[in-house]
Amino acid sequence: MVLARGWSVALHGVDGHVVEIEADLGGGLPGVHLLGLPDAALQESRDRVRSAVVNSRLVWPNERIVLALSPATLRKTGSGFDLALACSVLAAAEQVPQAALDGTVLLGELALDGRLRAVRGILPALLAARSARMRRVVVPVAALAEAALVPDIEVLGAADLREVLDWLRDGTPLRSPGPVVDGPGPEPPDLADVVGQDDARHALEVAAAGGHHLLLVGPPGTGKTMLARRLVGLLPRLAPDDALALAAVRSVAGRLPADGGLATLPPVEAPHHSSSMAALVGGGSGLARPGAVSLAHRGVLFLDEAPEFGPHLLDALRTPLEEGEVRLARAEGAVRYPARFQLVLAANPCPCAPAHDRDCVCSSPARRRYLGRLSGPLLDRVDLRAAMFPVTTFSAVGDGEDTATVGARVAAARSAAAERWAAHGWRTNAEVPGPELRSRFGLPRGTVRPLEAGMRSGALTARGADRALRVAWTLADLSGCARPEPEHVEAALYFRDRRAA
Repeated sequence: MVLARGWSVALHGVDGHVVEIEADLGGGLPGVHLLGLPDAALQESRDRVRSAVVNSRLVWPNERIVLALSPATLRKTGSGFDLALACSVLAAAEQVPQAALDGTVLLGELALDGRLRAVRGILPALLAARSARMRRVVVPVAALAEAALVPDIEVLGAADLREVLDWLRDGTPLRSPGPVVDGPGPEPPDLADVVGQDDARHALEVAAAGGHHLLLVGPPGTGKTMLARRLVGLLPRLAPDDALALAAVRSVAGRLPADGGLATLPPVEAPHHSSSMAALVGGGSGLARPGAVSLAHRGVLFLDEAPEFGPHLLDALRTPLEEGEVRLARAEGAVRYPARFQLVLAANPCPCAPAHDRDCVCSSPARRRYLGRLSGPLLDRVDLRAAMFPVTTFSAVGDGEDTATVGARVAAARSAAAERWAAHGWRTNAEVPGPELRSRFGLPRGTVRPLEAGMRSGALTARGADRALRVAWTLADLSGCARPEPEHVEAALYFRDRRAA
């Protein structure tokens, strides 16, 4: 009986777990037996690995081979275990030294001729290997740029199984990744392109400064989509940790660019209203894949024609909006994805949506029913609402401030908020829990009197009052004030109660 060990990584969402692969060669009928809850793709690896070894001009052991993937109770999915399985079997057959495998994680799918193919989730797999204090990781050449994004661990690349085996036996050098160059991405469109809409532009500035959610209501052609797509230009560039977390989600979803580099521009995701629940929130068979809410992590989720989305889709956003993550349970296990995004909703005021309100043929009940598709619990989580009106002046360029000018005010307001909340671990006003705002950072009774009046009249819920208070803090930051004044609270209520229907 001969026993050898190799290591790979099992992914559950963006959480990785280092898996020890034990290969045992013993007596009995020749065959390969996989243990440790492998899925269908991993079960098929028995034939892929054997063909890859034989076609690489190596000897496949004609014995009973038992491959145990530990921890045994953790479900393993995908074809990324192929390389580790092949090297473990060959180490058990004494064709490669066991010492060379120690401390090394092997990732990649094997083609039948021995070529190494990249798989999804290389980046979070390397993060898991680094956390487990593994010394090095071997990945397919096609995944080198992605693997290089993870610092403090040695990364090597190989084109096929033969190269990996030569490195294990003789120390033949493998390929190293090139220098990592951050990719800021294309510059977002400029806010100066928007004509008019002073009220909505101010709401956009407040949303950017405090991390608040926004609803834009107006006829077609008034610039709702233009404004929403310019929000990302007002947001600060992603911090390294946030950029790495977003890259991990994109890696699992197969959306990470092949040329590598961490994107520092906040993402913008704009799913169509015909999207499924799996596309919006995440899902799929087996282990759930990330959806648009996770791909928009630390960025903007823009839902154009929001009332056209199914009510079940819109209401599914409520938990991510509150908790900043989604948890999806499927038959093969539960996964967690980050989902801390800014929501921007855009809606027409009625189903017929004429360019001018005077041409509307909808009855008042029809208009109410249309916007009523946005449920009360969802709207209660939207801090700012802005009405947009038809533009009556033709101009080749916008007449408002550009992104750089507004962005400077947003950066100053965010800096003030970050300094104030730094000791508590919050970055923006939108992240501060309501109880903390009411107790530790409570305001004079005269300042919050409008909130109390709204709650007594039933126009404002307790959650709505907390959210209005957060907006008031943002308005104070934009004004350069140390604390919100009564006019900031009243302005926050104005933005919250604005109706465009």
